[in-house]
Amino acid sequence: MRESGSFASASLPRHLVRGGVGFGSLAASVLLLPVTGPVSLLLAPVGLLALRGCPMCWTVGLIQTVSRGRLRRECRDGRCELRKDQQEGVAAGRR
Repeated sequence: MRESGSFASASLPRHLVRGGVGFGSLAASVLLLPVTGPVSLLLAPVGLLALRGCPMCWTVGLIQTVSRGRLRRECRDGRCELRKDQQEGVAAGRR
């Protein structure tokens, strides 16, 4: 289950495949209109489902997927800041 407010995927390749399916289905639904007529619009819900609602949601998820584990949000005294994850620095030193 994903965190509330998170659009990130489990992995970057998985997220990119979802984007390819989503954007491909949306483009095909419009581009195939002259050939197949309104039947091609049945691809639009498939695209929206793959993108989790909208292209912007997918883009936000891409950014979250790429930055997962690299940035942490810390809130103190009513101020929130993004900081590098200290554990990643430790893990990078072990390699």
